[in-house]
Amino acid sequence: MISAVRVLFLSFLCYVATEGWTCSKPDAIPFATVVPLKASYEPGEVITYNCLPGYYTKGGFRRFTCPLTGSWPMNSMKCVPKVCPFAGILQNGIVRYTTFEYPNTISFTCNTGFYLNGSSTAKCNEEGRWNPGIPVCAPVTCASPPVPKFATLSVYKPLAGNNSFYRDTAVFQCLPQYAMFGNDTVTCTEHGNWTQLPECKEVKCPFPSRPDNGFVNYPAKQALNYKDKATYGCHDTYVLDGPEVVECSKFGNWSAQPTCKATCKISVKKATVLYMGEKVKLQDKFKNGMPHGEKVSFFCKNKEKKCSYTEEAQCVDGTFEVPKCFKEHSSLAFWKTDASDVKPCETGP
Repeated sequence: MISAVRVLFLSFLCYVATEGWTCSKPDAIPFATVVPLKASYEPGEVITYNCLPGYYTKGGFRRFTCPLTGSWPMNSMKCVPKVCPFAGILQNGIVRYTTFEYPNTISFTCNTGFYLNGSSTAKCNEEGRWNPGIPVCAPVTCASPPVPKFATLSVYKPLAGNNSFYRDTAVFQCLPQYAMFGNDTVTCTEHGNWTQLPECKEVKCPFPSRPDNGFVNYPAKQALNYKDKATYGCHDTYVLDGPEVVECSKFGNWSAQPTCKATCKISVKKATVLYMGEKVKLQDKFKNGMPHGEKVSFFCKNKEKKCSYTEEAQCVDGTFEVPKCFKEHSSLAFWKTDASDVKPCETGP
């Protein structure tokens, strides 16, 4: 006698043999395709998972057969993006990126003074290679600087043949009688050109005029040019107010206009004064007169406080005013104490 279980099993086999269970559409795997892809499959049909270009298979199985049960087995296969070679370092530049995986793009920039020789971006392609290739940051160079008219190159040391690199400099010098307008030094910029060139212009100055009570000497030429010099002097009893030597400037005038100032006659016969921090006899120190511009300090008395203080006086072009507070004593008044010998006041007069 056949058992009930056996009957059911035989019935199942008959059903499978005649009707069969079908497998449904297989689960999708990110970045993969299924071949063949159908809505249902008969038991025994085979499918294959293929990763898309730019991805490779990791773990699990690629081929599956529809089983009699009609249920596809669990699939742990993954499609992982390919990784391009490390490109995180660009000499003299910067690489900006998130990852080096397909299909990401990286970008490149160069430091100041360098330019990008190649593409500014690269994409990780399906083969796991950068496309286009990694660029190079090449140094910026400047050709030899043009020499301005009436000028010469005084300092120039190219480092790459006849070229210069970023921040290299060149120095110009104008020919004699020509003045420079602008900076004498030019610099190779980050754009591969030189900073603004100077100009050399011919400059003439008028003949210097003779000062009153003095004289001036200058080169015996038809015209006086840039950097020519003139020398001034004064007659006896006069002092030069200004430099002895002046120069023709780039603006067509003289660096100074000296004048001759008169010496001051000393009206005081006897006085002890302060001159350059020391006590001196005024009539001895300036027996031939006080030159223009010289200063002395006279001693004056404060009778109430019984102390002394000083007042300054200066020779200005022949004029010298003695402070009113100063009292000159007669040589016969030997009993009177000179103000210079009285103790100084603590807080002025």
